[in-house]
Amino acid sequence: MNRLRELREDRDLRQIDVAKAVGLEQKTLSNYENEVTNPDSFAIIKLAEFFGVTCDYLLGVSDRNITDNESLINEVEDIKKRLGNIQRHLRKN
Repeated sequence: MNRLRELREDRDLRQIDVAKAVGLEQKTLSNYENEVTNPDSFAIIKLAEFFGVTCDYLLGVSDRNITDNESLINEVEDIKKRLGNIQRHLRKN
C-alpha cells in the first residue's frame, strides 16, 4: 500500500501516530505499507477516514480523491471548462 505510506509521509506522521489514531498496532501498519499483509475492510475504512480520502484512492484503484459533494461539483465544473476550451479550439480549426 504505497499510497498509505505517501499519505502518512506527506503529513509528516509517524507510523505509531497513525496506528494509534485508527486502532492498529504499529507493526500492522508497517506490514500494510510494506505489502507484507493486506488490510481488512475495517482497517481500510478507518485509514481512509483518518486521511480524509476515499477507499478507492487509498487502495490505488482510483487517482481521484473525491470525498464530498462540493469536491465532486468542483470536479464537474472543471471538466465543463476544459470541454468548453476544446470546443472553442475545434471551432477555430
